[in-house]
Amino acid sequence: MLRLTKLTDYGILLMTHMATAEKDLFAAAELAESTRIPAPTVSKILQALLHEGMLESIRGAKGGYRLTRPATDINVRDIITVFEGSIALTECNLDHAHCDQSEGCTTSNNWKHINQAVSRALESISLADMTRQDFMPVFKLQRSISLTEVQH
Repeated sequence: MLRLTKLTDYGILLMTHMATAEKDLFAAAELAESTRIPAPTVSKILQALLHEGMLESIRGAKGGYRLTRPATDINVRDIITVFEGSIALTECNLDHAHCDQSEGCTTSNNWKHINQAVSRALESISLADMTRQDFMPVFKLQRSISLTEVQH
C-alpha cells in the first residue's frame, strides 16, 4: 500500500490552514489548537518546512510563521518531499539505489516512467487547489508510440 506518513498529512493540513486563514502570521500554539495536532508535532513540522524554505519565521511578540510564497506557487509534491524524501514507488526509483534484480529486470524503465507521471501529477496540484472543497484533480496521461508500433 502506498501511504503518506502522518507528518506529511499534518504538514499539508497546516499549510492549507495557513493558506486559507484571513491572517498572515501564525503562532505554533495557535496552529496546534486550530488543527488539533499535538503542539510538539506542530513544532516539528514547522521546523522542517522552515528548513526547506516553505515557511519563514518572524521573531517577536507579534511574530509567528508564514508561507514564503503564494499558495498557488507551492505544490503538493514539494511538501511531500520535505517529509518523505524523493518520491519513489519502487527501489530502483530511489536516488543512487541499486536493486538486486537490476540485471534481469524488464520493468524498471516502465516504473521510472510511472514514477515520473506520479511526481508530475503531484507537482501539478497546488496548495491553493488543496484549499478548495470542490477540487477535482484531472491528469492527462501521455503515451508514446514507438516506431515499431507505427510500422505495423
